[in-house]
Amino acid sequence: MSKRIGVLNYKGGTGKTTTVVNLGAGLASLGMRVLCIDLDAQGSLATYLGVSYTHSLAQVLLDQATLDECIVQARENLDLIPSDGNLLQAEGNMWRMQNNGIVRHILANKTHAIDDQYDYILVDFSPSVSLLSESGLRYVQELVVPVSMSYLAMVGIRQVIQRLKDISQIPRNRARLYLVLPTIFSARVQQDREVFGILRRHFGHKVANPIRKSIKLTEAPSHHQTIFEYSPRSNAAADYTLLVERILRDG
Repeated sequence: MSKRIGVLNYKGGTGKTTTVVNLGAGLASLGMRVLCIDLDAQGSLATYLGVSYTHSLAQVLLDQATLDECIVQARENLDLIPSDGNLLQAEGNMWRMQNNGIVRHILANKTHAIDDQYDYILVDFSPSVSLLSESGLRYVQELVVPVSMSYLAMVGIRQVIQRLKDISQIPRNRARLYLVLPTIFSARVQQDREVFGILRRHFGHKVANPIRKSIKLTEAPSHHQTIFEYSPRSNAAADYTLLVERILRDG
């Protein structure tokens, strides 16, 4: 069975999609079979990777397409379930459904057939709270929370932790906080050092090595390339390699 990891912060601009793309690419480059699922109506994963598609997650949720029709290959060993603006219609339909139990497990129910096809399934969450987001939290086993070096981003991580506490009381829920990932980090900036120190004091060993601020990392999406394709010798590539190694090491 695949290991299911969600990447979530309720504040935007923390590097969620960047982390899903480069973590997935790094795992895939080592021979792991990886699937990335986009839960954001902005559809950033497909845009980032330069992937074209016919069917999206919304059509799977609306029973307008099969899961196999929705999955597209982004790179070798790296597949994607894309999303787009149609996801808003699907989420509206979820609100109108009578059986909330089914709705809150809809992602697991729709994807259970592929659990054995991948070593890792990475879920890119929307920064907003929704029924689909809640379904995602009940689907993943572990959460990686990227935190940019601002105090507002730490508000986002507190909201994630509170949400995990809320759903921990619900049967069949297994999601746990796995890693806090400092992003857009510069050791030269005092605030970055202060925020990093606060994270280390609060979360200890759960704090991963930071992803350093990098122009190359900012440029890569405009070329529809992962950091390993665009600038394999950059600090950002080295940092994401360390993240991949930690996840593999932790099993």
